[in-house]
Amino acid sequence: MLNALRARTSGSARRGPWLKLLCEVLALAGPQGELLRHGERPWSSATFSGSRHSLALSFTGERAIDAGEALIAALPDHEFAIPGHLVADATITCVDHDNGPEPRMTVEAEFLLLEEC
Repeated sequence: MLNALRARTSGSARRGPWLKLLCEVLALAGPQGELLRHGERPWSSATFSGSRHSLALSFTGERAIDAGEALIAALPDHEFAIPGHLVADATITCVDHDNGPEPRMTVEAEFLLLEEC
């Protein structure tokens, strides 16, 4: 998944902090995590500017769900390394379990990235 993401965004594609953010979150999720969607919108306050990102990942199967639980546990303390940006907030906003024939967990998270001065 990481290599496909990097290949798709190489070359003349506009690179922003979103690519590094996605790569770090997917590395935390491990190979069992599947990116469902990513959204980005500008964010600013009186003193800061940056962007807010939302991500959704799915984990299918018992082993993958264990990896998703590890992501949930690791995310609050993870030190992101995104050049020119600070991750001011990383929050799990939703966890949904589907106990069908093959168990599946969907994790949604939001991130606030601030531009460093």
